[in-house]
This record gives sequence, structure tokens and C-alpha cells, in this order.
Amino acid sequence: MRLLLLRHGQTHGNTAGALDTAVPGLDLTDLGRRQADAAAQALADRGIDRIYVSTLARTHQTAAPLGALLDVAPQELDGLREISAGDFEMGSDHDSIAGYIGTIADWIERRYDVRMPGGESGHEFLARYDAAVATIHAELAAAGHDCALVVSHGAAIRTWVSARVADAESHARATDPLHNTACIELVGEPATGWEVQAWHGEPVGGAFLDDATAPDPTGQATDDSAESWSGQSQN
Repeated sequence: MRLLLLRHGQTHGNTAGALDTAVPGLDLTDLGRRQADAAAQALADRGIDRIYVSTLARTHQTAAPLGALLDVAPQELDGLREISAGDFEMGSDHDSIAGYIGTIADWIERRYDVRMPGGESGHEFLARYDAAVATIHAELAAAGHDCALVVSHGAAIRTWVSARVADAESHARATDPLHNTACIELVGEPATGWEVQAWHGEPVGGAFLDDATAPDPTGQATDDSAESWSGQSQN
């Protein structure tokens, strides 16, 4: 099975530096829609049989151009949603961003007992994401298909990949930024594990579609210092 994990396009939450993780979430920006269009063109020839999205609107909006191009209707799975910010929801201040990214960093280092304040633990997150991937695998196998695109979220993708791909290089990459419409391609299956075939940390449609000025808290590096987070707006 080939699994392509695509982060959604840029949202108004990304540009505001806000931890927007609750359903339905903010929409794509104009740039985010251009990123989605470019991603569709870049992925159209990858042999994608099915497309899966989370319950947040931005994944539906990102998947729509490719779904239309391939005549494949995206399917929604709740387990693919972003890691809940809990008590930090919609925060853009230093403490909220540092608290959220710090918890994600703990999980990437396999300290899964740590709980997001007001949210889920690492174990709980992995259980629901694993369940979604298992559903995808089962549906592909039943249909005789091989390749699925998952449109998901920055913190969720990196945390899950760091836990389920057993190599040091992937672990190190999971601490780096994952930009809007970045794409990680895996091969394998839930029972035997996963290997990375490709890791595009920049927009899959082209680096020219990136926005280096956006605070984008859920896509930033998990090893950033507290000083770098202090650049967030102090709300």
C-alpha cells in the first residue's frame, strides 16, 4: 500500500498564528487555494485510487481540486483531524504556542503519556489516527486498490509518522517544519510497518507557493526555542 500524507493548504488560522484545531476550522486563504490547485496538478499522475480527508473544512477544500481532476470523491474520517489544542484552542500568544508545540515535541520523542492540557494524550491521538489508517488500508484492500491520498494536518502527520516509521532520519525530519501542501509518501501497511519513499517538506506544487511570513504554529519546527515563539502576537 502507498500512503500519501498531504498537509492542507494555507488557512487564515496559519496566517494569524492561531491554534485553530476545532471543527470546522477556518477556511483556506487565496494562497491556500492556489496551493491546492497546484498540488492537484502535481499529484494527478501518482496513481491515487482514493482520497481521504479529516472533519476540518480546510482538508476538504484542499482535496477538492484533485478529487475533481481524478473524479474521486474524498471520504471523511474523523481520526485524521489535527491534534486538539485543548485549552490552547485559538491561542496565538507565546504561552499557548509554546505549550502546544512543547507537547507535540514530547510525543515525537515518544513521551506519549504527556497530555495536551484540556486535550488528548499521545496514546489517544495515535489510537485514533491508527484506526483511521487501518480503515483506509482495509477499504483499499477490499477494492483491490493500492494507493490513497490522505489530506491531514501538520502536527498530526509529523507525530504519527515519527511513531510509525522506525528510522532515525524520519524521526529527525518530523521535528522540522512541514509547510502547507507538503507531502510525505509511505509504503507498507499497519501490520508490518511503514517506510518513507519521499518527503517533500515544502509545497508539493512548488516552493514558490510557500509563505515564509506566516506564523503557522502547527507547521513549525518542534525544536524551535522559546525565543522564536515570542514573535507570535501577544493576545
